[in-house]
Amino acid sequence: MLVGVPKEIKNHEYRVGLLPAGVRELIHHGHQVVVETHAGAAIGFDNEAYEAVGATIVETAAEIFQRAELVIKVKEPQAVERAQLHDSLTLFTYLHLAPDLPQTEELMSSGAICLAYETVTDARGRLPLLAPMSEVAGRMSVQAGAMCLEKSHGGRGMLLGGVPGTHQGKVVILGGGVVGHNAAQMAVGMGANVTIIDKSVDVLRDLDARFGNRIQALYSTRDAILEEVLAADLVIGAVLVPGASAPKLVTREMVTEMKRGAVLVDVAIDQGGCFETSKPTTHDNPTYVVDDVVHYCVANMPGAVARTSAAALNNATLPFVIELADRGAEAAMKANVHLLHGLNVYHGKITNEQVGEAHGLEYVPAEKLLAA
Repeated sequence: MLVGVPKEIKNHEYRVGLLPAGVRELIHHGHQVVVETHAGAAIGFDNEAYEAVGATIVETAAEIFQRAELVIKVKEPQAVERAQLHDSLTLFTYLHLAPDLPQTEELMSSGAICLAYETVTDARGRLPLLAPMSEVAGRMSVQAGAMCLEKSHGGRGMLLGGVPGTHQGKVVILGGGVVGHNAAQMAVGMGANVTIIDKSVDVLRDLDARFGNRIQALYSTRDAILEEVLAADLVIGAVLVPGASAPKLVTREMVTEMKRGAVLVDVAIDQGGCFETSKPTTHDNPTYVVDDVVHYCVANMPGAVARTSAAALNNATLPFVIELADRGAEAAMKANVHLLHGLNVYHGKITNEQVGEAHGLEYVPAEKLLAA
């Protein structure tokens, strides 16, 4: 199979769909790989590194979309990329379709087979291709929040860990999954006062076993969220409903009542955000202020640490990429139900129920389409 790796074009996105090590594995399996020139150069993988393992370098992304049977990316295809998709192509990348109707409609119109990293599952029902970026984003959320709390960035002028004789910063994390766990790890390490809120008692037990009395683990109710958010210096939105839009847990009214100079970091922004006042931002202009509360809502947070992120992502995606290339998309999905769960759009049809519900579009089970 001919596998293509275009250069990412989203604002400040330096990750790359396949590192040279992954290319070598694909070529060892008998496949051909074409890589857009300088696709990995920003994180230290130049053209020569790809050529050394057998890849062919091409000058434009258009050549990749035209020639490749399987395209491997990191971020959702931008408008100019979506215009180049066609019905002979399989696309494997993050999609986050639930909050993005234009992208959903254009992927349907393209006729392409579109698999989303974020809905691929494993035998325990987890999301193995979302997990590495959730780990990165969770850890980064505390770094970003700590920076935003500095007075020069519009914050309250607080040090999260404080110093002897001063108050610690209060960090409230909404969601105790992979993002929340990693955010808590960093916040505890910085010496902050940390509260995690989650609706799963089992998750709360796991967090209590992991962190003990270094955190407060609370069951999610509207009262708990209101009380903790209003007392917080930093709130991290770490909720996830696989494939669906994030629930709005912090209302606009709550934001108006928060401390002046408090910070909201919305890690759920790819899925629409979990604060009513959230809107996507970029690494160029990462923050804005609403009612004296600083909002950090960068939609590709792991792109800031692109070398670490690309390596972690490639470790997780490579087995699935090889399976798609070895078997072909349809056969691979029929053989691997976890890969099948990644299918969001198939030749013009929505195959993810949450995406269909989010946009009021007809949903057709993937199994039914593949059987036909």
